[in-house]
Amino acid sequence: MNKRILVILVLLVSFVQLAPLAAQTDSAKVQAPTGTVVDEVIWVVGDEAILKSDVEAMRIQGQQEGIHWSGDPDCAIPEQIAVQKLYLNQAIIDSVQVTDSEIAQGVEQYLENMVSMIGSREKLEEYHKKNISQIRADLRESYRERQMVQGMQQKLTKDITVSPAEVRRYFKDMPQDSLPFVPTEVEVQIITQQPRIEQEEINRVKEELRDYTDRINKGESTFQTLARLYSEDPGTARRGGELDYTGRGMLDPAFANVAFSLTDPKRVSKIVESEFGFHIIQLIDKRGEKIKVRHILRKPVVSDDAINKALLRLDSIRTDIVDEKFPFEAGASIISDDKDTRNNHGLMANVTQEGRTSRFKMAELPAEVAKAIDTLSVGAISKPFTMINERGKTICAIVKLKSRIEGHKATITEDFQVMKNLVLSKRRNQVLHDWVVKRIKSTYVRINDRYRDCKFEYEGWVR
Repeated sequence: MNKRILVILVLLVSFVQLAPLAAQTDSAKVQAPTGTVVDEVIWVVGDEAILKSDVEAMRIQGQQEGIHWSGDPDCAIPEQIAVQKLYLNQAIIDSVQVTDSEIAQGVEQYLENMVSMIGSREKLEEYHKKNISQIRADLRESYRERQMVQGMQQKLTKDITVSPAEVRRYFKDMPQDSLPFVPTEVEVQIITQQPRIEQEEINRVKEELRDYTDRINKGESTFQTLARLYSEDPGTARRGGELDYTGRGMLDPAFANVAFSLTDPKRVSKIVESEFGFHIIQLIDKRGEKIKVRHILRKPVVSDDAINKALLRLDSIRTDIVDEKFPFEAGASIISDDKDTRNNHGLMANVTQEGRTSRFKMAELPAEVAKAIDTLSVGAISKPFTMINERGKTICAIVKLKSRIEGHKATITEDFQVMKNLVLSKRRNQVLHDWVVKRIKSTYVRINDRYRDCKFEYEGWVR
C-alpha cells in the first residue's frame, strides 16, 4: 500500500472532526448564518467535495503526529484526500463490506492504544475537547471509511504474486547500502489463566438481564433505552444495542445460534453466554443469510481475589518450568486457557496482509506482552502479569522469549520472506498507482485554480 495513503488513513482515524460536504463547483462556499464565509470547496471528485477545512485539519494533525509530507503539503494533502475518495467510491460500487462488529472492535482497540499513549482517558478527552463517548461516536465513520479503502486496495491487489527467482533477481545487483533494514523481531510463547468468576457475580449479571427482559415485556421501557443505559458493548450501546445486517460467520457461535433462531421481533431471547459476556437479544429483521438484531451485553466483574489466585498459580507454574519439572511447551499445551496458541505449544501467531508468521516486531505485540519480554534474554520466562485480551476479558499470563533476531541488513538467505514482501509491496504499489491514474481519467474532477501549478504524484488531475 502506498505509504502516503497509509498516512492519510491513520490521520483520518486520528482526527475525528472531518465532515465532507457535497458541492457542485470548486468555487462553492459554506456560509455561516450571518453570511460570513467560514469554509470553501477547493476540489470536487465525482460528486464528493474536499473542503479547505479538511486540508487544514489534516495539516494540523500531521504536525501533531510529526508527519512530514513529501513535496508541498498544500498539494499533497488534498491530492491524497482525493485518492481516498476514489477508493471509497469504488468500494461502494463493488459492495466492499465492513461489519459493525469489526468497526466496534477496531475503534475500541484504537481508543485503548490512544489512552495508553497519552496516559489516561481524562487526558484523551482533554486533548479532543470531547468525552470518550463522543470521540468513539465520531471515530466510527472514519474507521469504516479506512476499512473500506483497505478492503478495496486488497481486492485490487489480491492476485499479485512473485516467484523466488523474481525475488533473487530483484536483489542480485542491489548495493549493500540499499538493502532493507530488518527491525528486531521476536518469537513469543504464552501461557494464560483466566481468573475464575464467582457464581454469585454470574447470578448478579443474569438477574440484571432478567430484570431488563421483564421491564421490556411489561412495557415499562424499550429494549433500545435499556441498551443505551446499561449495555457494555460500546460499539452498539449508543445505537440502542443495534447490530447491522450480519452473517452467521461474523458472530460468536453461541450468540449466532440464539439470534438466528428468533422469529418474533416483539420477544426477547433467553440469556446467552458468549466469549464476551452475557446477552439478551431482540430480532429486528432477517434478509436471506443475514440478520439484524439488537442486544444488551453485561460482563461479570472479575474480583481482585480471583486475579491474585490466577497470578499465584502462574507463578507456581513458572517455578516448576524453571526447575525443569516440565517444559514451557507442555504447560502451554495442557495448562493454558488460550485456545489460539494452545495447539501450537503456546507460540503466538502474527497474522498480516502477507500471511501468518511467528515473528513479531515489538510494536506488533500487545503492549503488556512487549513490556514483559523487553528485558528478557532468549529462553527466559517473565513474571506473571495481567492484560485485556482481544475479547475484552481480563487474563493473567506468563510469556517466554523463544527467539530474538536483532535488527540487521536483510540477506537473501536469512530474510527471504522479508525481501519477498518488499517486492510484493512494490508490485502492489505500482498496480494501485496505475489504477488511480486510470480512475482519475474517468472521474469528474474540478480543482481550484490555485492548485493547477502543483506537482502531483498522480497525473490527470489538471485538465
